[in-house]
Amino acid sequence: MAPPDDMFGDDDYPAYTMGRAAEITGATQDFLRRLDEAKLITPFRSGGGHRRYSRYQLRLAVRARDLVARGTPLEAACRIIILEDQLEEALRQNENYQRQQEAGA
Repeated sequence: MAPPDDMFGDDDYPAYTMGRAAEITGATQDFLRRLDEAKLITPFRSGGGHRRYSRYQLRLAVRARDLVARGTPLEAACRIIILEDQLEEALRQNENYQRQQEAGA
C-alpha cells in the first residue's frame, strides 16, 4: 500500500467526502448523487457507506455542472462527457500507434 502522501497525489484516490466534494465543485450534494445515479461518477464507499470522491471525479462533476448550468439536461451532459473522454482516449491510442508505426518503419 502506498504511503498517504502518495495516495493524495493520485488523481484516482477517493480523498474527498461528499460535503467537501460539493464545496470544491460548487455543486450541491444532491447534484453529486444525481451524477452517481446517471452513472457518470461512481464514488468509492467508505466502510460506513459514505461516498468518497477522487480529484478525477471532481473534474467530471465540474464539467457536468457547467453543461447543466448552460441548459443541457443532466443525462445528455453525462453522455457528452463520456463520449468526449472516449474520443480523447481513442485519439491518444491512435497517436501512440502512429508513433510505434513510424519507429518500426
